[in-house]
Amino acid sequence: MSLPFDGAISDYARTDAPAWVREQIKDAKKNAVLDPEFPYETRWNKDAYEDAMAALQIELVKLQSWTRSSGARICAIFEGRDAAGKGGNIKRFRENLNARGVHTAALPKPSEREAGQWYFQRYIQHLPAAGEITLFDRSWYNRGVVEDVFGFCTPDERALFFDQVVPFEQMLVEDGIHLFKIWLTVGRAEQLRRMLDREGDPLKQWKLSGIDVKGLPLYDRYTQSIGETLDRTHTEAAPWTVIRADDKRRARVQVLRAILSQIPYDGRDDSVVHPIDSQITGGPDLWHAALHA
Repeated sequence: MSLPFDGAISDYARTDAPAWVREQIKDAKKNAVLDPEFPYETRWNKDAYEDAMAALQIELVKLQSWTRSSGARICAIFEGRDAAGKGGNIKRFRENLNARGVHTAALPKPSEREAGQWYFQRYIQHLPAAGEITLFDRSWYNRGVVEDVFGFCTPDERALFFDQVVPFEQMLVEDGIHLFKIWLTVGRAEQLRRMLDREGDPLKQWKLSGIDVKGLPLYDRYTQSIGETLDRTHTEAAPWTVIRADDKRRARVQVLRAILSQIPYDGRDDSVVHPIDSQITGGPDLWHAALHA
């Protein structure tokens, strides 16, 4: 079987990945969490996870019903490191919802025309109307992180982004949009393990991109840009929810609870949408603490 990008991820794992990363992957047992500083040693029990997820799916249906009847607008952006689980979380969010009222925006590289527009312009057209939910699979925060890491924007363009993004989001919230910003993060060994899994699975290879491959040796550079972006754009009106996603099961449940617990929809079952696990869910302070654990 041919591998995408000529097996570049396997090559990186064999020759260029830090020795400790290779050792963590090599010695991992089934269901083990690779990061020794993660607060749980193994993945959450499957039965407990499925029970929690099933109950949360009912809450999501309630949420959409309330959204449609009240005319509310909900916008959630999913950001994070490559392979942190953005797509998987979006899938669990929308899998039992009416497709007519929920939209996923996963925008490609800007066209020549879009590159000549105001930076936020192409995102605005995907914001929800009354009764709708929009889920952004990556967002305007590309400028804060990916474009910075790869030099796709100038320092002046990035500085202008930071000047504008806070008032931009403030306006969205003041206009009545329920805005949620989710940042998913995983350890370096877990990220590489997931990319190796994608590389070897024909059903997952489509998830890989050239940027993913080129970004593997830039983990520390990403760390710098992520930290700055979180710190500069975490506001009272539009705070970041940071979730340590080394265990996909726990992360998926925490993402849904973090959103559902903050919306006053009809019939909300607080016993389902709580508790929030503060060991893996918090703000930028959790992200910084995880780096220095």
